[in-house]
Amino acid sequence: MTESTHPFAALTPDFVMDALAALGLMGDGRLMALNSYENRVYLAHLEPGTPLADAQPAVVLKFYRPQRWSRAQIEEEHAFALELAAAEVPVVAPLLIGGRTLHEHGGFLFSVTPRRGGRAPELDDGDTLEWIGRFLARLHTVGARRPFANRPAVDVASYAIEPRQWLLAHGALPLEAERGWAEASQDAIELIAAGAQWTGARTEIDPDPAGLATLRLHADCHVGNILWTPADRPGGGPHFVDLDDCRSGPAVQDLWMLLAGERAERQRQLGALLDGYEQVRDFDRRELALIEPLRTLRLIHHSAWIARRWDDPAFPAAFTGFGTPDYWRGQTQLLREQIDAMAAPPLVA
Repeated sequence: MTESTHPFAALTPDFVMDALAALGLMGDGRLMALNSYENRVYLAHLEPGTPLADAQPAVVLKFYRPQRWSRAQIEEEHAFALELAAAEVPVVAPLLIGGRTLHEHGGFLFSVTPRRGGRAPELDDGDTLEWIGRFLARLHTVGARRPFANRPAVDVASYAIEPRQWLLAHGALPLEAERGWAEASQDAIELIAAGAQWTGARTEIDPDPAGLATLRLHADCHVGNILWTPADRPGGGPHFVDLDDCRSGPAVQDLWMLLAGERAERQRQLGALLDGYEQVRDFDRRELALIEPLRTLRLIHHSAWIARRWDDPAFPAAFTGFGTPDYWRGQTQLLREQIDAMAAPPLVA
């Protein structure tokens, strides 16, 4: 599929401005595409005097990838964001316009959010990590109030088994690399499934002491989805963006992607995060054994995520080495390394 035939090709500047105008918001002509692979996101400046312009001189429009989430799933994401905002958890929630957060124009579902700036947090700073830990705990406190009704879970089936089957069924791997990756991914999945205490586990609403708790999560909490503003400004500190991947799962899912480096460095980072987290809510130390399994699941899920979107011109441009024999051999090696990592003692804190 070429750039001109992909569904997102319909999102011309005129189309985006017309979608904004259909909500009664008049743009002043300035429109900028923002970095996003999964969806298409634009910054639009509002004409002075138009509704919202005094409070929000610029807004962000997000057009959702067609057929990825259902309307009910997106609305549940929005409801979670609004619930977090009402609890004063620093998230960027969609604006209610005409009593709704989800709108439709020209066959696309889209939302409008306030513009919020910031920079990536400095994860080598213990105080920053502690601060993020406190806010994650606040997010999880809200997330534990009730389960999702429509959003999926972070689990072995949806993050590994189904993506692996899709990749092999669709011939996504070159023949010379397919067998090695298929064997490594199967070995990894079997190892994870044997000890996946959170799959089908209890929720905090319906406790069962035999399993680990699951709750509503951000679920894609990496450094790119946290923005930081100076502490001396109103509302300074971290705020979370992009709940597009919110799912149910164990609390540690929102912590492990913030860990990087050698084991000693990850140990220090984890300690700082949990120092902050446990000022607000308890953390079940058994979940630390899930860090490497969750990292392994993400490896498999991420490869399938790219392959399924290869007809979107943004993906070949961004992932230039994807799909080559060297890519898949590298993934096979990473999976073998993860199998070793899962056999090693987990991080402690």
